[in-house]
Amino acid sequence: MAGLSVPSPFLLTLALLLLLFLLIYISPLNQNHLTLHFSPSSTTALSPTLTYPQTSHKTQAQVSPASSPAEAESFLDSPPFSISTDNPSSHIPLSRNIKKRSKTEKIEEDLARARAAIRNAIRLQNYTSDREETYIPSGCVYRNAYAFHQEGEKPMVHCGPMSYIYSIEGQFIDEMERGDSPFLAQRPDEAHAFFLPISITKIVDVFYRLDPWHFPMLPIFTDYVNVVASKYPYWNRSSGADHFMISCHDWAPEVIKEDREYFKNFIRVLCNANTSEGFIPTRDVSLPEYNLKGHPLYTLGPPRLGQSPRHRNILAFFAGAAHGDIRSLLFEHWKQKDNEIQVYENLPKKKNYHKLLGESKFCLCPSGSEVASPRVVEAMYQECVPVIISDYYTLPFSDVLDWSKFAVFIPPRRIPELKTILKGISERRYLTLQKRVKQVARHFELNRPAKPFDVIHMVLHSVWLRRMNIRLPQNDY
Repeated sequence: MAGLSVPSPFLLTLALLLLLFLLIYISPLNQNHLTLHFSPSSTTALSPTLTYPQTSHKTQAQVSPASSPAEAESFLDSPPFSISTDNPSSHIPLSRNIKKRSKTEKIEEDLARARAAIRNAIRLQNYTSDREETYIPSGCVYRNAYAFHQEGEKPMVHCGPMSYIYSIEGQFIDEMERGDSPFLAQRPDEAHAFFLPISITKIVDVFYRLDPWHFPMLPIFTDYVNVVASKYPYWNRSSGADHFMISCHDWAPEVIKEDREYFKNFIRVLCNANTSEGFIPTRDVSLPEYNLKGHPLYTLGPPRLGQSPRHRNILAFFAGAAHGDIRSLLFEHWKQKDNEIQVYENLPKKKNYHKLLGESKFCLCPSGSEVASPRVVEAMYQECVPVIISDYYTLPFSDVLDWSKFAVFIPPRRIPELKTILKGISERRYLTLQKRVKQVARHFELNRPAKPFDVIHMVLHSVWLRRMNIRLPQNDY
């Protein structure tokens, strides 16, 4: 009878080790092999700050000063596709198997978290502040991405004016369309909002001179939107609520005139932000107006000539054309009548416009034929306290900036009292206002390429706030 072979110690040790690993693997204490839960990198309440739209990286940034809780909460009212902020997890699971989550759901989860975080910060009055300034109660970090539609040809689409009074329109279009823009989504189904790069100014330039009596601005714009809506699913799924245009032309608000129902959810980013002419602050976005130099000295903004407060010897300054009732009243009472309130219709050639702004304590910003004026931006560049003299004007970024903290408001009817009102502002109050102007000035800077905190980021952040107010149907496009 053959003897049984005895396994070597090495083989016994190896078998025991394999058995041990098998027992550990099937142990009920180890659950890693049973379930894989998805934890999305989404908007979470980390700190009371605002983060500006970027896709290639995330940046936290404060926007100062803050709006009031009531004003901030007004941007969270429920429009057609609403997000329930009382319990967002009731309809959008925050932890779900990756395979079951559609692309639309991924976007809506991020936006729902951001919306809930803002509402929570407002309720808790969770502000970042010191004794003199307050910040928006955002309490969220967000990711944002935009897509622009390729349809259309130059000159009316994909380009715009790069200089003079409507220049922000072309600068924004060009920034969004440059190949390495950090704002663009890699795929359209990853975008939070869609940009229509059609230029109202270019349409006017091309067609108005040909036939001013049968000017086809409205049909051209509507036809472009119809092409986009028929070729892609994105316009129709939201009734245009996640689409936006940008224009600084005076006539731009008219683009929805022929079919207001069709465009009732469409976001218009406009310099002419006049509430008496149909501008809706909770849906539309107010755009700062720039007057950039053209050929041969192209610039992105005026020279910075602002003096320190103790070297500002002019109480108030304005120079500009005489158009509109408000400026007519201003010229009637103050045009070249006072050394402290310096008001000019035609500035003498020997005087430097931006130097005078930099030597003034207050810069007068009266509306002209339309509500917007580049003097608001020019005052910011020279760190001069803006004096807003206007009716029905929704100021840029007033959804997050409390203009009362760094500007002075004078109703047009009180223009005769201009000097009395400004003289009545104490030196301490003026220094506080001027300090805050220096803080918010960076939000009005135009940079190419765009930089964090600047005007292009601010515009896209305003669009994002309005995009948060809708909830798309849960379909996977």
